[in-house]
Amino acid sequence: MQTIFDTIKKVAIKIDHAIKTEDLGYSDSENSSGEDQLKLDVKSDYIIEEAFQDISIVKALVSEEKEGILALHEEGNYTICYDPLDGSSLADVNLSVGSIFGIYEGELKGENLVASAYVVYGPRIELVLAVKDEKPQHYRAQDGLFNFISEITLDEKGKLNAPGGTQQNWADSHKTFVDGLFAEGYRLRYSGGMVPDLHQILLKGGGIFSYPGTTDKPNGKLRQLFEVIPFAFIYEQAGGQAINNKGMRLMELVPAHPHDTSPCFFGSNYEVAALKTAYGIKN
Repeated sequence: MQTIFDTIKKVAIKIDHAIKTEDLGYSDSENSSGEDQLKLDVKSDYIIEEAFQDISIVKALVSEEKEGILALHEEGNYTICYDPLDGSSLADVNLSVGSIFGIYEGELKGENLVASAYVVYGPRIELVLAVKDEKPQHYRAQDGLFNFISEITLDEKGKLNAPGGTQQNWADSHKTFVDGLFAEGYRLRYSGGMVPDLHQILLKGGGIFSYPGTTDKPNGKLRQLFEVIPFAFIYEQAGGQAINNKGMRLMELVPAHPHDTSPCFFGSNYEVAALKTAYGIKN
């Protein structure tokens, strides 16, 4: 596993350099979900694929930017599912973006995720790594090396509210929930990038990030293998919770297709309890 983490660190430095120096425009291609790809999406995907080509413990790669599974080493133990550059459309206005990695052993489902990581490319490069039964580890890059900062633990209650999705497409129950948090004094923190918003909640001690099912996307927008399950793992390891709109743990998801999506809610315990109340979830 350390070999995989070391490779992610090397990849992070290269992607950060690409963000700072490469063309920020659109390519002539679409990803597997039919979305136009930025040149940075394509470049970041290539950097990650190239980095893991020679890592023998990696059996396969699954990228948000590609259809299907890329087989690497038959004898490998791990499949890495990744979003090479989450929030890439924010790069041209100089907002933080990130990369997300889910490391699975066996069938691609939540219970088989054994580790996850994400990188934030902002004023500084920051990395969070998580493995089972340990608090997530926070690192910051300096001169090309990642220095350990601290373990991450969520408080029981936070102050930040990051609600995703177009508001006119929210269900009434979700609007009631979001309005209720603001009535309690929660602060809006939503950039349009999953990585920086979830990172901020983790480092500030708590709050909630929500991306519900909406009238235009009833199954949510965020992808289970690349985004939802890896962050669910990190939030649970930090002492928080991650559930869907039915109250099911996101770590129990079993995607039928590599690009399946899910409504998702990540937060500290107080906010998730409030969500369940607003949604009428009994468990």
